[in-house]
Amino acid sequence: MTNDQLSQTFHALSDPTRRAMLARLSQGEINVSDLAKPFLKDMSLPAVTKHLKVLENAGLVTKSKDAQYRPCKLNGTPLKDANDWMETYRQYWEDSLDRLGEYLKTVTAKEKEPKKKKSTKGKNHGRKK
Repeated sequence: MTNDQLSQTFHALSDPTRRAMLARLSQGEINVSDLAKPFLKDMSLPAVTKHLKVLENAGLVTKSKDAQYRPCKLNGTPLKDANDWMETYRQYWEDSLDRLGEYLKTVTAKEKEPKKKKSTKGKNHGRKK
């Protein structure tokens, strides 16, 4: 996957409306009008169509023609490519968090150690004899 394709994928995923569309498409193929229905109370059909176009341009959605219907289908390949790219960073953060966890265990263990009492032998602590 080229950097440009990766940028398009992350751009498409950056909007909650588009993520909701992908969530719906993950359940199976659906035509454009049915996909748009839940969003029409908050936005116009042209706005929904623009969101769908962003998903198509990123390769996340494919649209076909079936008479007057326009069935949409999720294409998971760009999601897999984005996940593969993020995987290297996930490993880095897991390793960093593991090291932090080990460090915190040593700090916590030191705090739980009983404090040694200082010897008071030979000291009068300001008292008169």
